[in-house]
Amino acid sequence: MLLGLKALFHSMLGSIRDLLPIILVIAFFQLFVLKQPVPDLFGLLSGTFLVILGLTFFIYGLEMGLFPIGESMAKAFAKKGSVLWLLLFAFALGFGTTIAEPALIAVADEAATIAAGGHVIQASEAARSSYSLGLRVTVAMSVGLAIVLGVLRILRGWPLHYIIISGYVAVVLLTFFAPDFIIGIAYDSGGVTTSTITVPLVTALGVGLATNIKGRNPMIDGFGLIAFASLLPILFVMIYGMVI
Repeated sequence: MLLGLKALFHSMLGSIRDLLPIILVIAFFQLFVLKQPVPDLFGLLSGTFLVILGLTFFIYGLEMGLFPIGESMAKAFAKKGSVLWLLLFAFALGFGTTIAEPALIAVADEAATIAAGGHVIQASEAARSSYSLGLRVTVAMSVGLAIVLGVLRILRGWPLHYIIISGYVAVVLLTFFAPDFIIGIAYDSGGVTTSTITVPLVTALGVGLATNIKGRNPMIDGFGLIAFASLLPILFVMIYGMVI
């Protein structure tokens, strides 16, 4: 109990240290550049305190729960020796955590509204809903396949840089053929896919696999899955725009 409280206290100190630069920047520009009093100071301080608490519990929860479970599942799959089940789990992990990502939902809904306003799709609720859902499913499937690709890279020992370079060359080439209205959305989709749940689980999965597979180095082979999760959605969304 005492060790748990001590670890929680250290997490809180870390959260305060991480947020301090942001607080100082906002305070400097508000007081010395804009030269205006801080509006609703009590609300701002209360909100900052809640952010510190939330960040503290989030980081503590990652260290206590998500990282260990990701590594333990990777170890269990490595011992089981079933590549099929491992790949199915990797796809389900990527798809499931992405389809419900709040940032992706917000971007997809905004994109549907703008597309309807620009007469790309019909200006009806059904059309906007269908466009938004299609965009989310496309991104989620691409993230699932990206995690599968990352797991295969670890299993086969493929060089990371060759895959990443090839992927971005494909992104650049596809940009010339994709409709203008989808390019910005595609690039943004690559940034919103790596959620607060996906990142720790996928990272733990990669490191756990590389640790438990003979001949793999966790530092070299364990990381890089998140890069795939940011890359493939750009390609898939541009293709989605070309299809619709």
